[in-house]
Amino acid sequence: MGLFGRIKDKIFGQSAEKPEDAGKAGPSRVQKRQGIDTPGTSGAAVSNIGPGASGGRVDVEKSLDEMAKKSSQELDWRHSIVDLMKLVGMDSSLSERRELADELGYDGDKGDTATMNIWLHKQVMKKLEENGGRVPREFLD
Repeated sequence: MGLFGRIKDKIFGQSAEKPEDAGKAGPSRVQKRQGIDTPGTSGAAVSNIGPGASGGRVDVEKSLDEMAKKSSQELDWRHSIVDLMKLVGMDSSLSERRELADELGYDGDKGDTATMNIWLHKQVMKKLEENGGRVPREFLD
């Protein structure tokens, strides 16, 4: 899975199971690995912000705001790709951002990190929208 896929999964609240499978009986992979057999429970929590919730679109702003409330750091995910990556628990180093830029098709100067970071933030928001996220217009312009 690429870097964008990891960002998307963190924001969308993906679990090991699809929402439609959550009610099925049987131990989760973690329970199986740990030797725990709990009939009648799936062992996986399904987020109410994942795909299929409230019309099938994930509220990206709400999801990130909820993560920010739980964070011990004050992160400006609304304007900073570095802070967005930190918020979802990813390495935000320059090498990782350059790798994300390559993955998303950035063709500018990767030495001009300010320009690249602005492009990355907008591109990540655009891709989140394309993949089922509800993203406020202010993040896309």
